Amino acid sequence: MVAYTGADNPPFRLSMLIYDRRYRSLTLQAIVFILVMLAASWLIDNTLRNLSAMGKTLSFDFLFRRAGYDIPQQLIPYNSDDTHLRATVIGLLNTLLVSVLGCIAATVLGVIVGVLRLSSNWLIARLMTVYVEVFRNIPLLLWILVCLAIFTEVMPPPNAYRGENPAASMILFDTIAPTNRYTAIPSIGMTNPPGTISLGREGISWAFVAFVVAIAAAFVGRRLLRSRAQRIQDRTGKRPTTWWISLAMFALPVLFLTWYFGLHLIPPVLRGFNFADGINLDNALVVLWLALTLYTGAFIAEIVRAGILAVSKGQTEAAFALGLRPRRTMSLVVLPQALRVIVPPLISQYLNLTKNSSLAIAVGYMDLRGTLGGTTLNQTGREMEAMVLMMGIYLALSLIISAGMNIFNARVKLKER
Repeated sequence: MVAYTGADNPPFRLSMLIYDRRYRSLTLQAIVFILVMLAASWLIDNTLRNLSAMGKTLSFDFLFRRAGYDIPQQLIPYNSDDTHLRATVIGLLNTLLVSVLGCIAATVLGVIVGVLRLSSNWLIARLMTVYVEVFRNIPLLLWILVCLAIFTEVMPPPNAYRGENPAASMILFDTIAPTNRYTAIPSIGMTNPPGTISLGREGISWAFVAFVVAIAAAFVGRRLLRSRAQRIQDRTGKRPTTWWISLAMFALPVLFLTWYFGLHLIPPVLRGFNFADGINLDNALVVLWLALTLYTGAFIAEIVRAGILAVSKGQTEAAFALGLRPRRTMSLVVLPQALRVIVPPLISQYLNLTKNSSLAIAVGYMDLRGTLGGTTLNQTGREMEAMVLMMGIYLALSLIISAGMNIFNARVKLKER
């Protein structure tokens, strides 16, 4: 055998950056990166020059000036004397509120509709098909305006609930009162409040901290319990029943804390011309949440249906052969496998819902677009700074959602050996 010394690792030459495939990809990446950086630097320099020609400078000091406008929906204290920065934070929290509520409700609705579309009941399957086709083929903005018209024109005024024979009646055991101005819902009260942790103008209740700690401890205990059950199964071949212990880990601390703090619902009560004691949700929030839920739920339903159909029919037949009923087969066999197909496109729907929440401007809901990209921008005239901040915040939110869902996707995807 003849050995050619150095044949595998020839000396490096500059021409290898182009002709050697080991270095060609790195060369192309470096060239693209340099071109992108040059384009970005030209764009930034051109923007600064144009701003200078108009007598403007790129500055974010406007965030610390007095805002001078009110925001109806607030998750933390705010008034018109606060700064634009705090108004931006209020808008961001409002965006997060409607996005989180929308993602949860749309997921629940989408899973139910997606499963029912595959029902053997002809009428139910066709009704779900009509819902999906109608809602996903009409623009979201139109659905927002339709929901707004329904709440404005159909819902009764607050004083319609007055008198011995009121023109309108509350729903869900007299706990919710939808009106044409707001939706009154119960608030949570405590007969034994533990106090709050002061954080400036805000405060966090010790009861909330206690519930968070109890639920976190329950998740840790459930994880340890499942690990122990897995070890026993590996050693003996039999897995112990642990569902009732897991249920007790979550239920008992929550029930105890609920009893200890005396948590109870305070229903809204009509006093004068408005409801009091409960929480009056601005109809702009309710309309936006409802439209986002119905619209996005139609897309999620199709994703769920496709994921279920991607699971081999042999899995279902094997489950039936073992004596599992259809509901148990769907929850224990089909859906866990379908998640591997469902989760990736589901990420895109969560991102779309979060970004579509910027359509809140159509109903006057003061989210990030309405505060920073609306009133603040118009008052200060800092359109470039406001747009850059808004784009950066939405980009950060999208990346956080993608990262979280990708972690979940990595946990449910098929593990190959």
